[in-house]
Amino acid sequence: MRKSLPLVVLAASALLLSGCTAAGNSASAGCKGVASGSVSDSVKVSGKLGTEPKVSFKEPLAAKKTERTFITTGHGAEATKSTTVDVALVAYNGTTGKELTTNGYGTSAKIPITVGDATLIPVLSQVVDCAPVGSRVVAASPVKTAFGSADPSSLGLASTDTIVFVADIIDMMPAKANGKDQAPQAGFPTVKLNASGKPTVTIPKAAAPTETKVEVLKKGSGDTVKAGDTVTVQYQGTIWRTGKVFDQSWGKAPATFSTTGVIKGFAAGLVGQTVGSQTVIVIPPADGYGTAGQPSAGIKGTDTLVFVVDILKATR
Repeated sequence: MRKSLPLVVLAASALLLSGCTAAGNSASAGCKGVASGSVSDSVKVSGKLGTEPKVSFKEPLAAKKTERTFITTGHGAEATKSTTVDVALVAYNGTTGKELTTNGYGTSAKIPITVGDATLIPVLSQVVDCAPVGSRVVAASPVKTAFGSADPSSLGLASTDTIVFVADIIDMMPAKANGKDQAPQAGFPTVKLNASGKPTVTIPKAAAPTETKVEVLKKGSGDTVKAGDTVTVQYQGTIWRTGKVFDQSWGKAPATFSTTGVIKGFAAGLVGQTVGSQTVIVIPPADGYGTAGQPSAGIKGTDTLVFVVDILKATR
């Protein structure tokens, strides 16, 4: 949980590559993504998957609709609705040929993209939709289509431009914690999970703890989260006083943020835990939103909060 509500998901762009000729539209027959076209087919890409590619095209490019061409088709699981994949990509202004942004190479963090995530610009879902892990794709899209209602001017793009992405789909994140079940601790809220992993929390009929408490319900076998790490989680927040959920990632997309950018109690339930774990964090006001609370979320200055958190990924 970030220091302010609502929790906002941000996106960037980056790229990876393997020097092959374009392979057209190589999504499986059962999963229909964006089709290739003459504009996306015209972009030349070379280099090794996982390294920044060499990209060339004859500008100006002018796509009339979003097109996507597979440079390499991977053999991993396909990115379908609500799945989250780690991506490296680079973006260009197709009108001028100028590189706009690049992320995800070397030690820089990959970009998590959830198919269908409404907080991202529309084209990012189209770039990865139905693409198997291990794929490299080129996408070209009119800026108006690519950005929807978002403002592209911060990237130096005009509404009449075409944007070009070269993207590597590196990995797929689990949708929920996959660690080994642990025995619940006395005094904590009870947690029941549905088939997708979404929790339902029942608050005990007792006074809320006055100190932050952390319970591990699933113990993951991944890396240990350290202070300053960037984590990707599924989370649900409940008010102890009312038993009502005030915020959650379930039904949207996993949230990604730094452990230094969240309230003190939330960070305490992450740092020292392992990827794949599920924790329950009980946070009194002093380690949460303080005496001011968060009125817009129904949180009073005296409210204790309960978070159920699935730790899906950590990078540093």
